[in-house]
Amino acid sequence: MDIAILHTDVSANDSIEDQDTLTQVRAVSESLGRLGHRPTVIPCTLNLALAREKLLAAEPRLVFNLVESLGGTDSLIYLATALLDALGLPYTGNPTDAIFPTTHKVLAKRILRLAGMPTPDWLECDRDLVAGTSPLQPPCIVKAIWEHGSRELDDGNVVGHGDTRLVRQRVADFTARTGRPCFAEQFIDGREFNLAMIEGSQGPQVLPPGEIQFLDFPPDKPRIVNHRAKWHEGSFEYDNTPRHFDFPAEDRPLLDRLTGLALDAWRLFGLRGYARIDFRVNGAGQPWILEVNANPCLSPEAGYAAALEEAGIGYDEAIAMIVRTGECGVVHGESANRRTIFSTPQHAYPKP
Repeated sequence: MDIAILHTDVSANDSIEDQDTLTQVRAVSESLGRLGHRPTVIPCTLNLALAREKLLAAEPRLVFNLVESLGGTDSLIYLATALLDALGLPYTGNPTDAIFPTTHKVLAKRILRLAGMPTPDWLECDRDLVAGTSPLQPPCIVKAIWEHGSRELDDGNVVGHGDTRLVRQRVADFTARTGRPCFAEQFIDGREFNLAMIEGSQGPQVLPPGEIQFLDFPPDKPRIVNHRAKWHEGSFEYDNTPRHFDFPAEDRPLLDRLTGLALDAWRLFGLRGYARIDFRVNGAGQPWILEVNANPCLSPEAGYAAALEEAGIGYDEAIAMIVRTGECGVVHGESANRRTIFSTPQHAYPKP
C-alpha cells in the first residue's frame, strides 16, 4: 500500500526535540517497508498549499501523521490533520477534534474537570494578567499551555513558596521570557506514571504502566521530568529519571485505577489509534491526570516503544495496528467506537 509519511519539516538549526521527529520518520518508514508498504516522506510547513500539492501528487491510500508542530509551535499541530480532513485522506493517529483540545493543556483540564475526572487545580492568566483571581497557592508549576516535550521546562518553573500574587507574576515572567502563553498548575509532589495506549480490533488497550523514578534527587530539587531529563543525555536529570514497569503486589489497586482513568480519558476525548496519559499520584494515593498526549513520540528509544516492548508487542506489530486503525477510521476524524465528548465516565471520582 502506498503510504505518505507527513511530518514536521525540520532543519539543522531546530531544537533537539524537533530533531527527534526525523528519528521517528526513519523508524516508521523502515517499519512500513518491512511490512510490505511503499512509504513516501512528505515534510510539512505552514505552506499548506505546498503540502496539499505533494499529497495529491503522491496519491497515498493512507497518510501516517507524524506532524508534531508547525511554524515552531505545537499550537498549530491541528492544521495538518485539518488539511487531511479537507482532502478526504484517511490518516493514522488521532483526529483533529481530539488533537486540538488535548494539545491545549488548559482546555483539556477544563474538559476533564467538567467530566468530574481528577486533574490538579490551575491558574489561568493571559499575557496582561487580567484573568480573574484564584486561590491557587504554592507549590505550583508553571507550564506552557500548548508546548509538549518539556519544552522550556526547568527547575525554576516550580514555585515553592509565596502566594497567589507571586504565582501570577511567575506566569507573566515565563510567558514574557518564552514568548509562549503559560499557566500555573498545583504541583503534585509524588509519583509519576505514563500509561501508553494503542487501539486494536477490540478497542483501546492500555499498555503496562510505566513509572518515572527520581533517584538521588536532593531534597531541594523539584522531582519533575524537565527538558534536561528528556533530552540531555549525560545530565544528572537524564541519568536519574529511569522508567520501570515492575511493581509490588500492593500497587495493583493503584495501577488498576490508573488504567480505568486512562480508558475514561480515551473515551472522553474521542481518541483513536494511539495515545499516552500522564499522571501524578500524591502521598495519599490519589491519582491526578496531568496531560492527555494524543500524539506521543514513536521513536524506538522513547517511552511509548518501551511500553510496547513490556506488553510483548513488537514495533512492527504496533505500526501495523496503527495503520489498520487509520484505514478503518472514517474520514473527518470520526471512528465507529467514538463516545460523545463530555460523556459521563465509567467511574465515579471525588471532586478535585
